Amino acid sequence: MTPRKKLKGLVAATITPMTPDGKINLSVIRQYVDYLVNEQNVKNVFVNGTTGEGLSLSIQERKQLAEEWMCQGKDKLDHVIIHVGALNLPECQEMARHAAAIGAGGIAVIAPFFFKPTNKDELVAFLQKVASEAPEVPFYYYHIPPLTGVKIRVEELLDGIKAQIPTFQGVKFSDTDLLDLAQCINKNETGEFEFLYGVDEQLLGALAIGANGAVGSTYNYLGRQTNLMLQAFAKLDFALAQQYQFLTGEFLNFVIKLGFGVAQTKAVMTFVSGIPMGPPRLPLVGASSEFIIKAKAKLDSIVWPNGD
Repeated sequence: MTPRKKLKGLVAATITPMTPDGKINLSVIRQYVDYLVNEQNVKNVFVNGTTGEGLSLSIQERKQLAEEWMCQGKDKLDHVIIHVGALNLPECQEMARHAAAIGAGGIAVIAPFFFKPTNKDELVAFLQKVASEAPEVPFYYYHIPPLTGVKIRVEELLDGIKAQIPTFQGVKFSDTDLLDLAQCINKNETGEFEFLYGVDEQLLGALAIGANGAVGSTYNYLGRQTNLMLQAFAKLDFALAQQYQFLTGEFLNFVIKLGFGVAQTKAVMTFVSGIPMGPPRLPLVGASSEFIIKAKAKLDSIVWPNGD
């Protein structure tokens, strides 16, 4: 593979904009890219993942979104990672080939979760069959056991994985098991792998044990503040870093109690950015007006250390 810039820092788990009648809305992706780069200082994206309702989209829709993010992100974004996971191997392989053809900076795969792999060997065999369809593209395993129910520890998965998947680049680690993450980072002595944490409200804890960066939904609208947390952490100003993490947690704790998921994330992004994200796709239902009013009031009430 050609040399690439190391993926670190924040990666926005992109939302899939939709029209009121539930079709994907490609027309706002250009504005979305500019907003992330100029307003949130976020230059990496993870497309068609959980936040993007990837498993609720057709293969054709996912390809169209991948193409649009690649097109609009050209010369603006540093990394465009395309999630190509699905419940069956042929669709994963088809999307992996497509991602390679359009020049994606990486592909990621979630564990299949209807018929599940029950051990490391079964999971690696599945991942290898996908990765081999894009032999020049960095490959990431998307670890999210709360949704997949696949609880194979990543520490175990790493043993010998490079021999079976030469393009293996790292993990999107969306779990609260920091012990597993710590063991992964401890094994990564050469620093060849990237560990991107996916639980936004616990990012500071993951950074403390060596995570390279983060993939998350809040970086769509709190990217600037989280970047300031990363800067404080890098300068060893842990008290300031804590302030940012605590305030992010205060907002998330508030909205989680109201009921917070992809639909509500779309609503928050809409009122923060001004870009219409539209409704979610069924079986998810849109955020209530009550949620929007309360969430906006809460976010507006937070006074960040930088004076916002």
